[in-house]
Amino acid sequence: MTAPSGDSGERMRIGVPREIWIQENRVGLTPAGVRGLRACGHHVVIEQGAGLGAGLTDSDYVAAGAELCPTAEELWSRAELLWKVGPPRDAELQFLRDGLVLLCFLHLAARPRLARALLEAGVVAFGMETITIGDRRPVLAPMSEVAGRLSVQVGARCLEQPMGGRGVLLGGVPGVPAAQVLVLGGGVVGRNAAAAALGLGARVTVLDHSLEVLRRVDALHLGRVQTVCSTAQAIEASLAHADLVIGAVLRPGARTPRLLSREHLMLMKPGAAIVDVSVDQGGCAASTRPTTHDDPSYVLDGVVHYAVPNLPGAVGRTATFALNNASHVFGLRLAERGWEEATAAAPALAAGLQVRRGEIAHPVVAEALRGD
Repeated sequence: MTAPSGDSGERMRIGVPREIWIQENRVGLTPAGVRGLRACGHHVVIEQGAGLGAGLTDSDYVAAGAELCPTAEELWSRAELLWKVGPPRDAELQFLRDGLVLLCFLHLAARPRLARALLEAGVVAFGMETITIGDRRPVLAPMSEVAGRLSVQVGARCLEQPMGGRGVLLGGVPGVPAAQVLVLGGGVVGRNAAAAALGLGARVTVLDHSLEVLRRVDALHLGRVQTVCSTAQAIEASLAHADLVIGAVLRPGARTPRLLSREHLMLMKPGAAIVDVSVDQGGCAASTRPTTHDDPSYVLDGVVHYAVPNLPGAVGRTATFALNNASHVFGLRLAERGWEEATAAAPALAAGLQVRRGEIAHPVVAEALRGD
């Protein structure tokens, strides 16, 4: 597929919808991103109000050269490349159509119904979470940084008694010990969660199965974080001491392994908390169920659970600019060259291609969805 012609001779029509998930304040493109696309001759259509959650007005987008569109239905119907943040919601599935190119976070391992809808519609869908360069995921990384730091903020709130927590201040005070924070996973989310928890004065332990990852965590934090090789026995021993557990486990494209069973909750202190950042890919705790920013937590077996899939949406402005900084180059390549030529030329984009006109194109995603 070559880059098609758009309105008034422009090369590609790019649509940016308003996100409709609860308190999803991010938007796919900033005005600066629009300006960059317009400079390359592409036509950008923005749904009215799409940027308001990030503090970006319709007039900001018009000044950057975008066209405003009044409805989601019209925007989806006109777009050749649909550039958004979160996966399509149920209300948006009706807008899917053959040949549409979709660029967003997909997390299909935990969304088999969405995967079936994409397959049936003949969509070409790129999941930003699997765009890969070497062992790095450059678009997912800034969202993981935001989520890791934010997980400690919300976790500190979960330990407060009005939230059902045990009434522990994360950093303690002189004469009273700080809270114990257990981070499951030493990747980008885990490293940022550990840094945020340390910054608030907590005592931090990071578990990971990779010694190389643990060495990296140890070097980064100059030995101030306890690092432990992740085994079933180590998890059980650590849970007994933890006030706050951060689930920071990731297997790109795959369903998150369940490290914590329902029985594990019995090992934890009454009023302890779990913030399961892994919920996007199914969650690392068997007791996790997705929540929303409007109703973010619940108490089960005496343990507070916080499991909002779009956690970075709580800081929409920061997250939008961080996301656009990382994703713009990949969206521009799709617009400039069309999806077939762009994926053939760029292995990073090829790794992001998850659905290709009726078939699952990513082997790990295909394996995760087998049987669903």
